[in-house]
Amino acid sequence: MTTVFERPKSLTATPNTYCPGCTHGIIHRLVAQAIDGLDMQAKTVGVAPVGCAVFAYNFFNCDMVQAPHGRAPAVATGIKRVTPDNLVFTYQGDGDLAAIGTAETIHAAARGENITVIFVNNAIYGMTGGQMAPTTLANQVTQTSPFGRDIKSAGSPIRICEMLSTLDGVAYAERVSVDSVPNIRKAAKAICKAFEIQKAGKGFTIIELLSTCPTNWGLSPVESLDWLRENMMPYYPLGVFKDIDGGKDNG
Repeated sequence: MTTVFERPKSLTATPNTYCPGCTHGIIHRLVAQAIDGLDMQAKTVGVAPVGCAVFAYNFFNCDMVQAPHGRAPAVATGIKRVTPDNLVFTYQGDGDLAAIGTAETIHAAARGENITVIFVNNAIYGMTGGQMAPTTLANQVTQTSPFGRDIKSAGSPIRICEMLSTLDGVAYAERVSVDSVPNIRKAAKAICKAFEIQKAGKGFTIIELLSTCPTNWGLSPVESLDWLRENMMPYYPLGVFKDIDGGKDNG
């Protein structure tokens, strides 16, 4: 019998422990496939901080380092500078990257650190109970915004790719989604391209992936995908925001 679909070598056989309908599992697979495609499993180091991302070291079959909350880009910077031939990536949620880790993210990007950031944006704090995140949408209800996010008091949601694309050190910034098969295929290509740019030593790369959080959104998995399309995509448009190799620029 011919095998047509199997687990990537860069994923462990550990059973998935994410909530039903969570798309972290899809994103894990895409990252692992990209590592396999570049034949870099033995020379890849992933950095996972606090949040749902903290479980990543159970699932990626490569060297993994746990960073303090928000500090993954700083830890990845040190690893890459000491071992420049390694493929180094961070795997971060929006609460981690866009809140406590804002400074580390911006300055690693500004310096053009040759690392890749995998940024999972589900517009809410996941593991810690569903609080409002910097990416939470206007009027979105969370545990800490029970009447919806008030822009007057909480400000507007931060568009990370748009912001980072203004920095000279950023080589590639793209926002993708994992809500459908066509978009998953585009996400796979984006992650591969980011890793290839890193291998070429061209600078900081970030792939932002719009993701779901059915548990904290209070929706079913199917409803969550619809909510992502109807609410997140209009505010967080998909596309390439910077590509030093000359790709389309949506910024």
